Amino acid sequence: MILHIDMDAFYASVEERDNPSLVGKPVIVGGSVEGRGVVAAANYEARKFGVHSAMAAARAGRLCPHAIVIKPRIDYYARVSRQIRDIFEQFTPLVEPLSLDEAFLDVTGSESLFGSSAEIGRQIKQRIRAELKLTASVGVATNKFVAKIASALQKPDGFVVVEQHEIQAFLDPLPVGRLWGVGKVTGQVFEQLQVRTIGQLRQMPLATLNELFGTSGQHYWQLAHGIDDRPVVPDREAKSISNETTFAEDLTDREVLRAWLVELVDQVARRLRRHDLKGRAVELKVRFANFHTITRSMTLTKPTSITGELLEAGLELLTKRLPAHQQSIRLLGFGVSKLDGSGKSQQTLFDQPDRERQQELDRVADQITEKFGKQAIRRGTRLEKSDE
Repeated sequence: MILHIDMDAFYASVEERDNPSLVGKPVIVGGSVEGRGVVAAANYEARKFGVHSAMAAARAGRLCPHAIVIKPRIDYYARVSRQIRDIFEQFTPLVEPLSLDEAFLDVTGSESLFGSSAEIGRQIKQRIRAELKLTASVGVATNKFVAKIASALQKPDGFVVVEQHEIQAFLDPLPVGRLWGVGKVTGQVFEQLQVRTIGQLRQMPLATLNELFGTSGQHYWQLAHGIDDRPVVPDREAKSISNETTFAEDLTDREVLRAWLVELVDQVARRLRRHDLKGRAVELKVRFANFHTITRSMTLTKPTSITGELLEAGLELLTKRLPAHQQSIRLLGFGVSKLDGSGKSQQTLFDQPDRERQQELDRVADQITEKFGKQAIRRGTRLEKSDE
């Protein structure tokens, strides 16, 4: 059985926990509403006014002028995320993080120790609440797709279990937009066909879906039938390590995209170093508003886990390898592959001292992040810098 655990309004919830006077008030974590910042997170009070992540902070300020705006402390949130991961790993080593605030867990082999999958999910929720004073929503199912949908249905503080024999009854009434890969354009096609629910899509012949959507037709057919065979893959066993974020509102501002890329690279680099891994190939994933998805990649001269080197490669892909005409972007992802866990890589004569300094800086920064949060050590073009 698979758990999908998603922290509720994570950044904002951490701020509320640390400052109880914020509870019950609309809170926006992000750049200044007077500048060109972006919303990194919004609590549920702010969401009532239409505020959501990736929205321009200026627009959020117009929708909710009385909101309390807090600059993000991404490194501090990463420290809290590590504490959450520690709880996960006390129940299973099979933890696949998706971002700072969500992860998949395979608890099949843990049931003999801790009880049923549902009981493990409840224990994890309780531990997070008791030890960290935060709430998580949990979906429990036989595969990743169903578990992820389940975790979102009763937010905040949700808990939904879907047994194997319940999958079709669970999925059928849901809107077709719940399927991974169904965006605005694809959704319009289904609307024209008067296919509005997953159950209605499930009745469509596979041949028809393939004719309409090409290779994606098989994907939609499988998900509508509750089929998802992907395993939970921990970082150490992964062939690649990546992170991505889907924006609630499509983005065009390249400076805002740079800020998001910095955060994605930072998280991927830390995960590499945590598991003593280095990678030689870097990939940027971009999904546009029309749901067309492209990837751009480059191979580095040597394997690395140095944040600065990975960021330099990522920025080159973002600024030089994307289509010249500006398109709205729905999703941004960054990944590293061709992983090497040997700890050895070919060195060159002239760049070794500089690389050693960069590695030492990363090592110290990781230690500070784990212990104290890294508020005093900030990389340029972060989310909190986007309004400057």
